[in-house]
Amino acid sequence: MDLMQILDDVLLIPESSKQLLASHFEMLQGSKGQVLFRTQTIGRSLYFLSQGLARAYTLLDGLEVTFWFGWEGSPLLSMKGYVAKEYSYEDLELLEDSVLFRIHADVLQGLFASDIHIANWGRVFAEKELAKAEERLISRQVKTAEVRYRELIATYPDILLRAPLRHIASYLGVTPVTLSRIRANIS
Repeated sequence: MDLMQILDDVLLIPESSKQLLASHFEMLQGSKGQVLFRTQTIGRSLYFLSQGLARAYTLLDGLEVTFWFGWEGSPLLSMKGYVAKEYSYEDLELLEDSVLFRIHADVLQGLFASDIHIANWGRVFAEKELAKAEERLISRQVKTAEVRYRELIATYPDILLRAPLRHIASYLGVTPVTLSRIRANIS
């Protein structure tokens, strides 16, 4: 997915503003297993995943708990680092070799201050990310793991080919054995 499409998917803004915003992103190559930011660091960059797959996780009692997956078009950031300039509570790992676009938070804030269209783009971006976070939280609280699994594969059918099953099980809040049972029941 190219940067212009990613930016347009957030909000259509005038071409001159979009070009200005895009000119401040840099394209990077990331390797499978690379961690973009770690717990107890302050992540001050916003990434967009052009190609690849990523996950956010945290350690709980020595076990990795995956709570988010990102694929083509997804933003990758630590909201605590980006918004509050505080230490991240998660690690963000690339699960595939990836192509990313990166912009530093301070540069983006400067663009927000100088261009109302980019500021509106940023507001809509934040609103969409908040809505997604709320949806994940509510889903985790009120839906069964089987329902969440069905929704995950309906929305992202290739996730089973791209992410290790242990990460998917962790994301669903179940053991790999329970995930196997869920998959067997569905087949």
